[in-house]
Amino acid sequence: MHAVEAENVWKYFGDYPALRGASLQVNKGACLALLGRNGAGKTTLLRILANLSRPGKGEVRLLGLASHTPEARRRIGYLGHGIGVYDDLSAVENLILFGQLLNLDNPRETALNALERVGLSRVKDGLAREFSRGMRQRLAVARAFLHDPELLILDEPFTSLDDRAVAVLQKLLQDAQSRGATIIMSTHQIREAMELATDVALLERGKVAFAGPQTVVMLADPGWLYRNHGAPE
Repeated sequence: MHAVEAENVWKYFGDYPALRGASLQVNKGACLALLGRNGAGKTTLLRILANLSRPGKGEVRLLGLASHTPEARRRIGYLGHGIGVYDDLSAVENLILFGQLLNLDNPRETALNALERVGLSRVKDGLAREFSRGMRQRLAVARAFLHDPELLILDEPFTSLDDRAVAVLQKLLQDAQSRGATIIMSTHQIREAMELATDVALLERGKVAFAGPQTVVMLADPGWLYRNHGAPE
């Protein structure tokens, strides 16, 4: 079963097509590294997959459901460039709110468990505005993984993270893989991504130029994919 099916997806910003008929299929339980140069359309595609933006044309299905349905939304965890937490709420209040929006059975207990996983239990009642950047990053990670989502969509997740947050995220990703979650992760850190990925896709100028399993060649030579499937600079 495909966890993600995107077919001929276009997205315009004014007259500029950020995506130009991008098509992608991701198997359930896969970890896909989405690669591409700056401006290739990675963030645009991930935001559409996470149902934060609608395509101008094309179809997207997630876990067998139309992407815009509430059921599909509840099964997705998204971590983007922004921290995405409320400054005037405490750490636990932030996660309880997101848990309520996701219709979790026990939002407070789930929130407390999530804070324990990211090492923020001792400051659970502290306001997010008072946290260091690293603590805010870990709170954002806790939010994305709060409901043990079946599909994780991560946009440059390791960029600007401090060492503690990187370690937390790596552990949560390993746990997610072990329970069979599907992961789609865009990154410029090709070597690290290849070590985690089961599959790789290369986005070039709004189109998927390559999609397939990760190989030994890709692991040994991070630039191989760009040289053999990428468009000239």
